[in-house]
Amino acid sequence: MKQTVTVPAGLDGAEPLVVVAAAIVQEGRLLVVSKKAAPEVFYLPGGKPEAGEEPLRALARELDEELGVRPLEPRFLAEVEAVAALEGVPMRMTVFEASIDEEPRPAAELARMRWITGAEADVRLAPAVRDQVLPLLRNNGLIAS
Repeated sequence: MKQTVTVPAGLDGAEPLVVVAAAIVQEGRLLVVSKKAAPEVFYLPGGKPEAGEEPLRALARELDEELGVRPLEPRFLAEVEAVAALEGVPMRMTVFEASIDEEPRPAAELARMRWITGAEADVRLAPAVRDQVLPLLRNNGLIAS
């Protein structure tokens, strides 16, 4: 089922930043990563597709570059529209739920990774993850409420 979650205020008029991301859940915890440019803010792993690159191909490339893993059985979860936490510009993020083929290891521009339930007080999540992705995962029964 296609789900679209939008944040209408302040997003009209500008061309959005297009991003693909993976919601990787294991044992009821979501994998989030932080970038060296902002190590205190955690996001879903993924990134921007290159010109002409299909979303699933971009997702596979980004997961390989960032974590050294391949997505297994990626399934469309949602289109999320929000303001990008780092860039402060409108963002359209296509989120795929996926498993991965091995243990992830942060590389490239990543500073850290964590497995979270969303209830951690010491983790600052990007607004799109906190306000839109985590509630979708809870509603789908992938993460406990």
